[in-house]
Amino acid sequence: MRILLIATNRHTQLMSRMNAQPLPIGLAYIAGYLDHTRHSVKMLDLMFSGENYLEDVAHTVRAFQPDLVGLSLRNLSNHSYLDPQWQLPITKAVVQQIRALSSAPIVCGGPAFSMMPQACFNYVEPDLGLAGDAGEAFATLADRLAQKDFTYTDLQGVVYRDDEGIHYDGMQCLSAFNRPPRLDELDMPRYNQAGFGIGVLTKLQGFYYPSAAHTQQEEGAWRVIRPIPEVIQEVKDLQRRFDLRKIFFIDNCFNLPLSHAKELCHSFIDADLKLHWNTCLAPYDCDLELVRLMKQAGCALVLMNGMRNDAAPLEERLAPLLETCRICEEGGLHYTIAQIFGEPGDTRDTVERKLDFLRQIKPAVANLRIGISLVPGTRVAARALQEGLITDEASLIQPTFYIAPEVRDWVVEHLQSAAANHPRWNVW
Repeated sequence: MRILLIATNRHTQLMSRMNAQPLPIGLAYIAGYLDHTRHSVKMLDLMFSGENYLEDVAHTVRAFQPDLVGLSLRNLSNHSYLDPQWQLPITKAVVQQIRALSSAPIVCGGPAFSMMPQACFNYVEPDLGLAGDAGEAFATLADRLAQKDFTYTDLQGVVYRDDEGIHYDGMQCLSAFNRPPRLDELDMPRYNQAGFGIGVLTKLQGFYYPSAAHTQQEEGAWRVIRPIPEVIQEVKDLQRRFDLRKIFFIDNCFNLPLSHAKELCHSFIDADLKLHWNTCLAPYDCDLELVRLMKQAGCALVLMNGMRNDAAPLEERLAPLLETCRICEEGGLHYTIAQIFGEPGDTRDTVERKLDFLRQIKPAVANLRIGISLVPGTRVAARALQEGLITDEASLIQPTFYIAPEVRDWVVEHLQSAAANHPRWNVW
């Protein structure tokens, strides 16, 4: 059976000034789980397609004549208040283009789809959706279709439409990530020059930092922690096959648990990988020993956000963040920092205190984020409903921001004025 996999992400900038063209690692894992002795698999990545991306879709569909199409939706938007870019219309246009040329079933998934499965399904209108880590689930679906057995209602994470409307049982499919991603059809030399490096998964939890350190200290809090020898072997394979040296380790909180992070760094050093790598760091529970190990192991840059917990006093959130920044500076590890302005409870006083905090540190880039990009099921989304800013969480498939009423009328101009005196500050 011929299976076409399409990565629809076309966002190329992080915080408007940092080039970030992430390789579609999720789709590569999907390709890796498919049985290539039974299926002919083709990947189409729209990142480098230019403005004529629909022509690339049409050409590929005509030439390949797929029996099944899988779409990966990485982002709902770029989360920028000043320059919002909505991703879903691109994916919807891709679906419509495929439908005009093929009767192949279309299955949609990916991180963004998994955040709002029913709303995304309703907008994009694929035949099926898979919410969660769908490697095994999509492979099962493909095998069934090849056997002329297109049953799917028993699959975990499946989204579909029936006579009663859109059906989703709320249980997302899970993956062990124990098969390597298939990268052969991706433009690896170009990705090697783009953004922060080729993505390699180390562990997965959620999409956002927890509000307190203790929530992710235990390894059981993570849905995936890949064995360290497996990570080492994947990096070695990348170096051997593609001559890569720049890696982005996919991990929201590389330093948690701290013992695991140190063991991973020691393994990098012992393996003599000679890497140039980047990752994300939780803004707490970091020590100088780890930072020095990360530097020795080849880490060039870490990305940090402030903790999102409007119930905690500002000082309790800034203090560990400041300590982590100081540790990075002492250890010579470059970092970027993102600070939200306009979160619930913000006032002129808290805005000034956040700016004072940024003046005390020396990041490679400080991203001053305006408002909170709303996500369903969060306290801020509930507050937006209560205040009448939104009428239904399903509307959050579009870029929607919460800005505290006390600062809403003046915070943008104020931040732009403050950033004018700091070349490394970026208002987003």
